[in-house]
Amino acid sequence: MARKISLREFQENLVKRLTSAQRGETANALLGVQAGRELWLLDLADSGEIVPLPHLTTVPLTRSWFCGVANIRGTLYSVVDFSAFQGGEATPQNAESRLLIVNSRHGINSALLVSRTLGLRNMEQLRPCAATKDTRPWVGREYEDAQGRRWKKLDLRHLITQPEFLEIGV
Repeated sequence: MARKISLREFQENLVKRLTSAQRGETANALLGVQAGRELWLLDLADSGEIVPLPHLTTVPLTRSWFCGVANIRGTLYSVVDFSAFQGGEATPQNAESRLLIVNSRHGINSALLVSRTLGLRNMEQLRPCAATKDTRPWVGREYEDAQGRRWKKLDLRHLITQPEFLEIGV
């Protein structure tokens, strides 16, 4: 059973982690998210921000995995259901769902809809797995955690440059 901590302890721990992230001390930490049934890891430098699911404005004549457009602090972002884009189940739009905004350094105003965020994962606590025959170009190395769960490393740069990701029209 997990140890319960107070809100104060949680906030202090979060401040420490964010401070170390700003100083670049998270070289061994990756952000963990769940998209459909898959667990993903991505570099903190690739994610601009994670936000609760805002209102999405649908866009007609687009693919089923294109959720629409979100206005986040005055900037419009195209929203892609990451699980559905890969042929998986559609992500439920509920209180756990999050938008993973692509870092602006990539030059694209896009966000991935994921089922939930799972916090930072320390690479020292993950074991590399044998390569699988995954042909998706945005899937990097695979890892296994202490609980035996498999994590895929998301190569966000490869994902956002795929023609099928960029072509949202039907």
